[in-house]
Amino acid sequence: MIFTETPIAGAFLIDIEPRGDERGFFARAFCREEFSQHGLEGDFVQINNSLSAEKGTLRGLHYQLPPAAEVKVVRALSGALWDVILDLRPGSPSFGRSFGAELNAQNRRMMYVPKGFAHGFLTLADDSEALYLVSAFYAPERERGVRWNDPRFAVEWPFAPVVISEKDRDRADFDPHTHLA
Repeated sequence: MIFTETPIAGAFLIDIEPRGDERGFFARAFCREEFSQHGLEGDFVQINNSLSAEKGTLRGLHYQLPPAAEVKVVRALSGALWDVILDLRPGSPSFGRSFGAELNAQNRRMMYVPKGFAHGFLTLADDSEALYLVSAFYAPERERGVRWNDPRFAVEWPFAPVVISEKDRDRADFDPHTHLA
């Protein structure tokens, strides 16, 4: 696997290294030892799967507070996603910075989302399916979110969402007293 650090410390893009022949290819999509060598979390307790039927579907930006804070490794199984991370780590020099990258079925790229980051994506194609490795169990009482267009963060998206849940659409502007507590 090839680990490429993003402009935000602690977050990575991960590319597989396919070994191919006339049958196709084989590649590792996860190796605890390689994750550990890069200082990354390698213990996952859930694998989540989402399918978004329509191009322009937005999911996020979601995160969980400690002690349920989670690492995610996200990959597009079909279609394409504009995958976004937002640094919400208190005291981080990059607090409030975001980074986005295209994850699609052809590039097989993954996003490593550290604890303390909000995560979301916008589908770039119909029938986009994502798979997430997650390091903590879902804890609804610890769940939080940042609105996709919160002016405090000015996250760059390729276009405005067409489909968005009421919950994600109606989130209040970010307030560290309520969003980080």
